[in-house]
Amino acid sequence: MVGACSPPAVPKVASVSAPDHTPPLRRLRVRKSFLAAAKGPYARRKLVVVQALRREDSLSDIGAGFTATRKIGGAVVRNRAKRRLREAVRQHLPEQGLPGCDYVFIARRDTATAPWPDLLDDIQAALVSLRNRLVPPEEPSSGRPTTSELSCNRKTTPSD
Repeated sequence: MVGACSPPAVPKVASVSAPDHTPPLRRLRVRKSFLAAAKGPYARRKLVVVQALRREDSLSDIGAGFTATRKIGGAVVRNRAKRRLREAVRQHLPEQGLPGCDYVFIARRDTATAPWPDLLDDIQAALVSLRNRLVPPEEPSSGRPTTSELSCNRKTTPSD
């Protein structure tokens, strides 16, 4: 009668994604991922450096990795800086990040002690800057229909 006093079994439910269709976040934990992101474009701000890399796989999640060097302080300072970065990224990356990209957030000397709104502003500015560099600009249209828009039997007229 070991099971007589145990609570009823509750089925485990997979994480439910929000209805706003934000891509899921994935933590980068392998050194290889950090080194790959270092080869991509980066955005440097006063409180954070953000490196980004568009992955070649077909996954639509967003990867996020966090690092702090010993140059910014001891273990307590580095951990505090990374905790603050994780929370700020949790708030901004789903909206500002691109699906299929990995981002590495590098703490700087003042990351652990800076005012929270300043850290949020720096992360948002860096993500917007990287988004503009990772998304290729659209080619301007010449006004003429492309061959895929034309069909053999139908004539198209330009709309005014």
